[in-house]
Amino acid sequence: MSEVGLVPFARVALEVGREVLPAYSHRFSPQRFTQPQLLSILCLMRYEEWTFRAAEIRLGEHGELRRTLELQAVPDHSTLFRFMLRLEERVIEQAVAEVVRRLQSRRPAPGKEKSTVAVDATGLAPGAISTFFIRRREHHGGAATPYRYWLKWLLVVDTRRRFILAQKAHHGPTNDCATLPWLLAKIADAKSLIGTVVADAEFDSERNHRYIREQIGAESIIPPKRSKPNWKITGVRAQMRAAFPAERYRQRVHAETVFSAIKRKLSARAPGRSLPTQRKQALLLGLAYNIYKLWPLAFKSVYA
Repeated sequence: MSEVGLVPFARVALEVGREVLPAYSHRFSPQRFTQPQLLSILCLMRYEEWTFRAAEIRLGEHGELRRTLELQAVPDHSTLFRFMLRLEERVIEQAVAEVVRRLQSRRPAPGKEKSTVAVDATGLAPGAISTFFIRRREHHGGAATPYRYWLKWLLVVDTRRRFILAQKAHHGPTNDCATLPWLLAKIADAKSLIGTVVADAEFDSERNHRYIREQIGAESIIPPKRSKPNWKITGVRAQMRAAFPAERYRQRVHAETVFSAIKRKLSARAPGRSLPTQRKQALLLGLAYNIYKLWPLAFKSVYA
């Protein structure tokens, strides 16, 4: 990414961090760095795809960035890593919800029209090896690369404004049909925000249709492909098979647009040697993307 947006990004990240984290974790803290400062640096790392050591070096070189983050000294790479290890995933969820609240206040939906949200999943690489290198090695070596688990990242995306409302990360491949209610429940005030939910065939089940329509009060559009054509299905799934609203279902493409923007502009990786670390890296990537969407609105008058 360009360094033009580093300072406003860091300023917004620090403001969000102060909303969801106390300054220090306990009264015996060394109090050299606050928790919002460290969270902001982790978001910057995902925004610029820095490693922990690269973050230490870049902060040492960038005086304006240090002043924006109110840093009296540069945190060591081990300090950043230990903070990420103890950072709870619920705190990242709260930070995402705070950014969503700010995005919605600065870019409200037109009129009283409810939002359409798309649910989709993608894969994130656990390491830094490029897919081009993997394919080249397979071509010249004549053998397939040994199978490795990858990180599966699920998002709920606002299709009109293209920001993340909720997210989840875990090992893949897995079937996440039962995860849909959990994801939608993570959205604050879901009943008042959501008008339509579009999701791909992985989430096709009568239970998901009923949860969306009865618990949220929204319309569900999910292709009924998790059955053979000759199977008899009933309920909402039968209605989907009889008259599927293909035109409205095309709004799911906005989730693919968000995935593409994240992987092109920020990162396609969730680096880490352990699953908890990879999960946090993925969730921090979602938070960094939302802040990336927010800071031009927060500083529109300055960067017009």
